[in-house]
Amino acid sequence: MLRDITLGQYFPGNSVFHRTDPRVKIVLTMLYIVAVFMADSLLSYLIMTAGTILLIAVSRIPLKTVTSGFKTILFIIIFTAVLNIFWTKGENLLFSFGIINVYAEGLIHAGKMVLRLACLLMGTSVLISYTTSPIALTDGLERLLSPLKVIKLPVHEFAMMMTIALRFIPTLIEETDKIMNAQKARGADFTEGNLLQRAKALIPILIPLFVSAFMRAGELATAMECRCYHGGEGRTRMTVLKTKPLDWILLSVFIAYGVGIILL
Repeated sequence: MLRDITLGQYFPGNSVFHRTDPRVKIVLTMLYIVAVFMADSLLSYLIMTAGTILLIAVSRIPLKTVTSGFKTILFIIIFTAVLNIFWTKGENLLFSFGIINVYAEGLIHAGKMVLRLACLLMGTSVLISYTTSPIALTDGLERLLSPLKVIKLPVHEFAMMMTIALRFIPTLIEETDKIMNAQKARGADFTEGNLLQRAKALIPILIPLFVSAFMRAGELATAMECRCYHGGEGRTRMTVLKTKPLDWILLSVFIAYGVGIILL
């Protein structure tokens, strides 16, 4: 299960989205999220689904990699679908058992919600995580938020913290997997017992994981100090971000995509 978590992982490539300016990709992600949440009619959902499939195809990220992230949030998706099925009222009653009533409108609403969550997860992962390196994401966030420096907000520090957090998600997942395997080799069992017993069984995992995380944080801080890192003041960049015609074309396409879904 832990190996299926792909959040924060970058997959190198040469697709259109890999070559897109990170600032533009952040804006595209926000436009995409708005479009997904504004979808309401059947036609808009079809366009949303087709757009997400096209997004994955253009990024050249394997479909198996994109869909593997569903295993980690499968419980949330199923729980959301069940809530919508049993709590959405309507006129067409399909099934009734005591206080439980299932309406056709509830099934339709649950299907829409599952489809929306699936498109949201896949689309944002392709745009931000899979096709954008942590360094490029830091530069993009900092450049987009640079106007906030006028009011003395630590924009560079905020962008750096966000990027470090994303960068260390795969590392912490790998560390957790190693600790769990080590504990299983010593006879630990994380699958049997009631909920309270399973929670207690996680203590031998959480304690060494926290210790390892603090050690890594200390090593990272020492490495940054040894390299004379003092924030963004006076800092230069090896790669200067410049928008290209392709970036503006993608931005226009996403704006048209969002406006089309909203109008429908």
